[in-house]
Amino acid sequence: MRWLGSIFPKDAGKDFSQMEKDLKQREMALVRHTNSPKETYEIGFFLGKQATPGQCYCLDGDLGVGKTVFAQGFAAGLEIKEVVNSPTFTIVQQYDGGRLPLHHFDVYRIGDVEEMEEIGYEDCFYGEGVCLIEWSRLIEDILPENIIRVEIEKEPKRGFDYRRITVKGL
Repeated sequence: MRWLGSIFPKDAGKDFSQMEKDLKQREMALVRHTNSPKETYEIGFFLGKQATPGQCYCLDGDLGVGKTVFAQGFAAGLEIKEVVNSPTFTIVQQYDGGRLPLHHFDVYRIGDVEEMEEIGYEDCFYGEGVCLIEWSRLIEDILPENIIRVEIEKEPKRGFDYRRITVKGL
């Protein structure tokens, strides 16, 4: 994953004045259109910068839509320096090196909600860190009441790298 440094410059995402204005004006949803992995990363970075203790970000979208790239940007926005990958087989990965702890879940392989209890999800969901949950709709029944939902969608007719990112609940 060393290639990320060459694709995503250290100053990525520093000019977000327009997104901040849009967030203040829109109570329903923030919708952004991206045309590259770098732009998807930058939106994750922006939201990571805004994250506060106890927030739960639910990240959904089809396979290969860019959830991991978004998560990497989100972690960078939290000032996490570690390499961030999707915890597909471990279900959860914790990162403590940033300004807030990040509990990164990938629940794609969860067969039953009871598996979440076995890994102690409540400590993460209701703790002082920030949760980022990929495939969150699979565990809808146990999600906290106030979540921030992030949906990433492709539209192939608009280009291979095109993504629509919708954020609700900010």
